[in-house]
Amino acid sequence: MKTRIEELLEKYWEAETSLSEEKELRKLILESEGYEKEKELFQALGNFRTEEPQNLSIPKTKLRRINSTWISWAASVAILLGSFWGWRTYEQKQAEQAAYEEVMHALALIQTNFSKGKQQMQPLNDLKYLNTTNQVFQMDQKTKQ
Repeated sequence: MKTRIEELLEKYWEAETSLSEEKELRKLILESEGYEKEKELFQALGNFRTEEPQNLSIPKTKLRRINSTWISWAASVAILLGSFWGWRTYEQKQAEQAAYEEVMHALALIQTNFSKGKQQMQPLNDLKYLNTTNQVFQMDQKTKQ
């Protein structure tokens, strides 16, 4: 028995024992004669495990509660402001689109009228190539004299 205790003590001090071997060692030491230092150690360890700490409490931190009424009011205001801003942006984009369409309509009207005027000037352009415009103007000058 003493050889078994010696073997287990040697393994215990080398930190090579398992839990079952430690239980066996504790039992053997408490039952045998001698080994007073080891008995005190194992009794202290046994007392340490069974003893519960006193006055050990975790201080509770105060939780700061935010009033849910204020949160709902803030959310409502945020939604209203977001809606107002979105509506203003939408209206501005619509106004820009309407102005763009109006300018394009005006430019199309100018182009149409310019084309009509150009078509009406086409006969005079043909006269230029016939070299008759000078003759027409000279005749007018002769009749006026």
